[in-house]
Amino acid sequence: MPRSFLGLSRTGRTALLAVLGICFMTGLAFASVPLYRLFCQATGLNGTTGRAERAPGGVHRSITIAFDANTSPKLPWRFQPEREQEVVEIGARDMAFFAATSRAAQETTGTATYNVTPAIAGKYFTKIQCFCFTQQTLKAGESQRMPVIFYVDPAILTDPDTKDVQTITLSYTFYPVDSAGRAG
Repeated sequence: MPRSFLGLSRTGRTALLAVLGICFMTGLAFASVPLYRLFCQATGLNGTTGRAERAPGGVHRSITIAFDANTSPKLPWRFQPEREQEVVEIGARDMAFFAATSRAAQETTGTATYNVTPAIAGKYFTKIQCFCFTQQTLKAGESQRMPVIFYVDPAILTDPDTKDVQTITLSYTFYPVDSAGRAG
């Protein structure tokens, strides 16, 4: 039987390529979620917001921000925005609060997912600080105010696809986190 690449037979090469392929696909599977999240944040795909350290400053034009709050039926919390909407100056830093109250008999942990509608506005809605970036734990009966600090990028004013956008809706959904730290 002839030997070639790394002294392996044809069957050995096939097995090595199969193992390398499995390793590559496994690595790609683990990297896909963070890579997709980065892609969505960079492009605003599916209403994903960006993150920033500070706002650029107001431009004397305003837009309405509506706030929506949802909770998975598996998480015994009451979760709602303190205000259903507010008018904000485009480019200026703003803050909104959400309130969560645990209705569980024991400590529970949740994590929030979010999106922005219309989806085209997602790339212009930028969060500076948000409770959705960390897991939240509430004791039985405990209530907590959760802030989100954000701004709307002034570039929204020059995008022809957003010329008719008068209201941006920021929506959160809280899901329970199991003991291994996974949302469920």
